[in-house]
Amino acid sequence: MNIIAQPQRLNDPVEQGIAAYLDEIIALRHDLHQYPELAFQERRTSKLIASHLSSWGYDVTTGIAGTGVVATLKRGAGERRIGIRADMDALPIEEATGLGYASSNPGVMHACGHDGHTSILLAAARYLAESSTFEGTLHLIFQPAEEIGAGARKMISEGLFERFPVDAIFGLHNWPGVPLGQFGFVSGPAMASVDQAKIRIVGKGGHGAEPHRAVDPVLASASFITALQSVVSRNVDPQEMAVATVGSIHAGSASNVIPESVELKLTMRAFTETVRQQLQERIPALARAQADSFGAVAEVDYRLGFPALINHREETDFARGVAIATFGPARVEEGFKPRTASEDFAFMLQEKPGSYLFVGNGETPPLHSAHYDFNDAIIAPAARYWVRLAEAFLN
Repeated sequence: MNIIAQPQRLNDPVEQGIAAYLDEIIALRHDLHQYPELAFQERRTSKLIASHLSSWGYDVTTGIAGTGVVATLKRGAGERRIGIRADMDALPIEEATGLGYASSNPGVMHACGHDGHTSILLAAARYLAESSTFEGTLHLIFQPAEEIGAGARKMISEGLFERFPVDAIFGLHNWPGVPLGQFGFVSGPAMASVDQAKIRIVGKGGHGAEPHRAVDPVLASASFITALQSVVSRNVDPQEMAVATVGSIHAGSASNVIPESVELKLTMRAFTETVRQQLQERIPALARAQADSFGAVAEVDYRLGFPALINHREETDFARGVAIATFGPARVEEGFKPRTASEDFAFMLQEKPGSYLFVGNGETPPLHSAHYDFNDAIIAPAARYWVRLAEAFLN
């Protein structure tokens, strides 16, 4: 699956074709941003996507994983099949951008750019339907519930790849801090696994003036939090990556009362299953041991989220080659590093070969920030990239 890089094309017909309706796509992106919907609630979004795809001649299937949409376009006698996926859901964040098209749904916001990912794929879909020539089958997958790590699994469990077979699948994510419109590719582990734990350390409540009559779970929790990083620094191979974060601590309500218990919420991330399993084993054991040393008890609820996203080498080399052939080598970031954020596209890559790539969003606020906004300037180049990728793969 090799592609030979050619000089950057001037007056590329794909670029010109997308430019003709780019304003409509940007208006659509702003509409999606203004009416964000949480995981598995993307009913308006799904209906809007399906309507556009149907009008462009796609065979559209709705209702997969509740709100998921798959659009299929088959041409000629070609037997190759490609899948391209975009996510649709928003986050439970109160928007603080002050934009004219800011969220009208209180407490819900497109703070990760899924409105942009959907718009990019729709822009490419229109060109592929109206102006492109290819031989084979194109499946465009609009996935719900990426933010909670459930959408990909549910689509797969409902027969996504049996109903819409693909030889390879691709996806992308915008990335703030990466120069605008630059493409990044990572072969192998590209995004981390993510797991969660809720730890309740139970002691014996009492008066703050008589700590000797109590078993202080706050002190036990503090000791555990300090010791937690020893798992990363002393149990995990220094050449591997692991992250253990305590994001939430709740205990008591008065300064002079030792509470009965403390509740901690953690997230753990890794690039390999070996390290992931180490964290799963060591963190509960450490919590129990630390609690026991203070006379307290640790109750641990450790829940697996989704695995590391592992890009396949051949498909990643192919995807990188398409970017170089389309835009020239200067637009591909050298030495692009894996990201420690997580992405449930990992489940799709466990089922099918493929690659997940990154597109620079420029110097914008970070993902999941109340001030974040997707950069409309990357819609056209990213859509152009999807078109060229689909054509190269199918032809």
